[in-house]
Amino acid sequence: MSETTIRINERIRRNAENIASALENHMLSVFAPDARKELRLFSAGEAADLLGISTSFLRKLHFEDKIHEVQTSGGGRRFYSAQDLASIRSHLDSGAKVPGSYLKGRRAGDKVQVLSFLNFKGGSGKTTSTVHAAQRLALKGYRVLCVDIDPQASLTTLFGYRPEVDFLTTGTIYDAIKYDDPVPLAQVIQKTFFHGIDLAPAGLILQEFEHETPRALMNNVQPAFFSRMAMALAEVEAAYDLILFDCPPQLGYLTMSALCASTGLLITVVPNMLDVASMSQFLQMSADLLDVVSDAGAPMEYDFMRFLINRMEPNDGPQQQVVAFLRNLFGKEVMTNAMLKSTAISDAGLTHQTIYEVERSQFHRNTYDRALESLNGVNDELESLIQAAWGR
Repeated sequence: MSETTIRINERIRRNAENIASALENHMLSVFAPDARKELRLFSAGEAADLLGISTSFLRKLHFEDKIHEVQTSGGGRRFYSAQDLASIRSHLDSGAKVPGSYLKGRRAGDKVQVLSFLNFKGGSGKTTSTVHAAQRLALKGYRVLCVDIDPQASLTTLFGYRPEVDFLTTGTIYDAIKYDDPVPLAQVIQKTFFHGIDLAPAGLILQEFEHETPRALMNNVQPAFFSRMAMALAEVEAAYDLILFDCPPQLGYLTMSALCASTGLLITVVPNMLDVASMSQFLQMSADLLDVVSDAGAPMEYDFMRFLINRMEPNDGPQQQVVAFLRNLFGKEVMTNAMLKSTAISDAGLTHQTIYEVERSQFHRNTYDRALESLNGVNDELESLIQAAWGR
């Protein structure tokens, strides 16, 4: 059959099969068959930074046998696992004058913080922002649940799963929010390779929620779509400090259900005028739809909303002008720190990894350090917003 007469459905199916096969081969070249990702070890300097202490104090703790010994290299350098950090953090907090000085998660009376990362446009860095925030905060001792509600399941893939194989028809967040025979959310939550992070996975089956909801609305099926996610989260929230949504790049029922369950909102925006114009439409549509679900009884009270500048190039004059425009327009609702556009972040993504997973030695030192400083700045600012929401 010639190219001009081939059926488009056949062409698309062939392309889908080819890319699926290529991705499978790529994953097998990156990870051994049936292997799961493992988190690297951290140097003493990295460990001290994450614990909020000096390297000399960390050495002192070892010298005085107040913490257990960790893995050492042939030259005597110490390396710490995420589990080691959690153990040391607990020891530090047990001896602190003010409880919670090192364990900064929820305390009695604190509500779980549920944050949605979203934008109307693809390519605005939602998934990158979500996964780096989750990992930085987990390394600082928070208990994190990531909820992937994008049927494309990029966040799920970054945690080492193959959605098209592992969660083709079952095992996703869809199972917990579907209208017919939903299961407890705890049954679909997966432990991840990253200490402190659990995952409610996504897969293409999630698209069914978008198809089923109009019929459910017509038949007045209860609970309504905007309550189902919040009800599912309520079953497990006691186990977590933070719940992070990676939303799809459209304002559908999945995104709306996440917004109705959230306590904070991060809108990612790339600083160019086309993206800003798209965001304007997105915000107007969001407001109109949220009016409708608010009138239907959905809670709409947030602790904070912020615009997160993404893929920022500091030496790009037009981008600087757009950022200045946004800051003038939205004031403190634009985060002080911006996420830089970095080859280190994109190169790490080639192997389905993040900056917090890769070794510094794999990159040019300055490139890695700039990316890490940018990500830490964004995520530490986010942490301060979370702490402020808890009244600290």
